[in-house]
Amino acid sequence: MILHVRRLVNVYKFDVLPLETHLVCSSVPKICFHYFSTSHSLAEECYPSTSNASSDQAVKCIDFFGKHDADVVIAKVLAAKNKDDVFQSLVHDPGCNTIPITHSLVTRLLHRFQDDWKSALGVFRWVETCPAYKPSPELYDKLVDIMGKMKQLEQMRALLQEMHENHLVSLNTIAKVMRRFAGAGDWRDAVKTFDELENFGLVKNTESMNLLLDTLCKERKVNQAREIFLELKSHIPPNANTFNIFIHGWCKINRVEEAQWTIQEMKGDGFRPCVISYSTIIQSYCFQSNFSRVHELLDEMEVQGCPPNVVTFTTIMHFLTKSGDFNEALQMAERMKSVGCKPDTLFYNALIHTLGRAGLIEEALCVFTKEMPQNKIYPNTSTYNSMIAMFCHHRQERMALQYLRDLENSPYCKPDVQSFYPLLKLYFQAGKIDRCLTNLLDDIVKKHHLCLDLATFTLLIHGLCRADKCEWAYRLFQDMIGQSIKPRYVTCSLLLQEVRQKNMYDEAAMVEDFMKTMKSS
Repeated sequence: MILHVRRLVNVYKFDVLPLETHLVCSSVPKICFHYFSTSHSLAEECYPSTSNASSDQAVKCIDFFGKHDADVVIAKVLAAKNKDDVFQSLVHDPGCNTIPITHSLVTRLLHRFQDDWKSALGVFRWVETCPAYKPSPELYDKLVDIMGKMKQLEQMRALLQEMHENHLVSLNTIAKVMRRFAGAGDWRDAVKTFDELENFGLVKNTESMNLLLDTLCKERKVNQAREIFLELKSHIPPNANTFNIFIHGWCKINRVEEAQWTIQEMKGDGFRPCVISYSTIIQSYCFQSNFSRVHELLDEMEVQGCPPNVVTFTTIMHFLTKSGDFNEALQMAERMKSVGCKPDTLFYNALIHTLGRAGLIEEALCVFTKEMPQNKIYPNTSTYNSMIAMFCHHRQERMALQYLRDLENSPYCKPDVQSFYPLLKLYFQAGKIDRCLTNLLDDIVKKHHLCLDLATFTLLIHGLCRADKCEWAYRLFQDMIGQSIKPRYVTCSLLLQEVRQKNMYDEAAMVEDFMKTMKSS
């Protein structure tokens, strides 16, 4: 099969295409291709820095702040014990008081502490005391989102009230609040927030209704969303996006028949189903690995004069690869070419992922170093992540590190936590724990100021326990708890078993107490 795939790749080439953008409806979820990514020592030569690159094709890295200022603030925050301590340590520090506060600095600090609400709130309160600086409504929205993300709903409510008193609440604020309420299981509070729109000086209209419906559907409360829609429909008219939201919602809970019925309802209300409508249902069939139905819908789209777009093809190619049918996935790329559909960064990320999984490393390199530059398609962080993971999958550590360095030096994007995950995993597999793992973690936290996420903490704690380094694992466990990141129960069980074997009685008691609180909650 691999030989057939290789022949197909040799045929698969795109002509040089101009930079163009395409619309992607927010009701269709993004697909994350984080398992494979590309990088090459020629990256700077292939993708020269240009001042007029399209923002849709290139994610420019913004120099948010001077590193010295950031290091001063971050060091102070990390040394603090709680949000009040964070605030006091910053207010009374002579070095921090000389730092010029800018929008870029605050944005970067909130991004740095987006998984640590206590530090984020402490930093924000410090910023508010600076007489020469006033936080923008967007920064308040970011803090609201952090509070909601970390399930600090009372803090979020208080902040919303504070914003209301200062006339800072926008529809974007309300969207974040509703989303976080629904995500925490309080969908009724999300609806209540919508009901109170007029108290914030906002209007109940199609746009705000769609935000509520989308919030509920994304949290699988489609039946509740449907009931609310039927109540509101008499005085708030729906639009095409309203029906696309329901199509996505029904598909999300595996009720594709209702999604297809919604298309008929959409037509009955005078709206023509678009590529997003069909693509959402196609994605649902992809989840079911029902690719025969996928091909039927592709043909139907052509007949209806609604040809699939790059998102449609990328989705199908991703799921074919996930099912292990690399040949079919590459044929889908060829079909996309034949209908004149133009590639974008996400498409190339999926293609590189497919080639990597098929073992076609040279072909993946060719896509990154030749096809993408020829078509003026710039890589993003996920593109590099895919290459890094591909090389790690094939145990090519040197190439993975080279692409990581290229990503660090890229004018378009910078590493995220996922950039390091495959290398961390590789080091555990290779037993390179002490020096290599320590250096990589220093790069993540100290060099790039990134917060470890649940997946990375889990990988580290499990790996260190298996490597008989449970003291280190326990310290990470404490860091995790301190950042309000809830570990999985299996992680706690593994760590408890290891610290008991090491006769670490105090540590075992702490883990055991935490596990009891997990059970009770």
